[in-house]
Amino acid sequence: MPHSFGYRANTRTLFKKAFKTNGRCHTTTFLRTFKRGDYVDIKVDSSIHKGMPHKHYHGRTGVVFNITKRAVGVTVNKEVNGRIIKKNLNIAVPHVLPSKCQQQIIARKKENEQIKAAARKGGPKVNLKRVNTQPKAGYVYKIEKTPETIQPLPYVDLV
Repeated sequence: MPHSFGYRANTRTLFKKAFKTNGRCHTTTFLRTFKRGDYVDIKVDSSIHKGMPHKHYHGRTGVVFNITKRAVGVTVNKEVNGRIIKKNLNIAVPHVLPSKCQQQIIARKKENEQIKAAARKGGPKVNLKRVNTQPKAGYVYKIEKTPETIQPLPYVDLV
């Protein structure tokens, strides 16, 4: 039998739904609001066939550039022969999730603004730059008791 190179080839485990989530998706997935410039994760919902992106884009993160009634336009970077091409995809809403990739950045910016405001009021000046994890500080280990030497017992045949 010849090998199939179809649109959904080798997606048995890729598009598999999580345990106890089989069947159609909830109505709340269709009611999600997206705005232009939002970061979204492409995660294919195999129960909905319309508006499904190609398997290459499953798990990718993109930026919303267009919104229609039942689909979202997403710009994704794709590497082709060593160069990166921007691809514009129109993907149905169930296959798109709001991304959490910017949550850490936004939280860090808010925290930095609070630290800056405290420093302006006369608090201590703090370095806001991110620093890599440094090696542990060196120390000298002090032995309280004298170490005990353990010797193996000689083999004795008691049989």
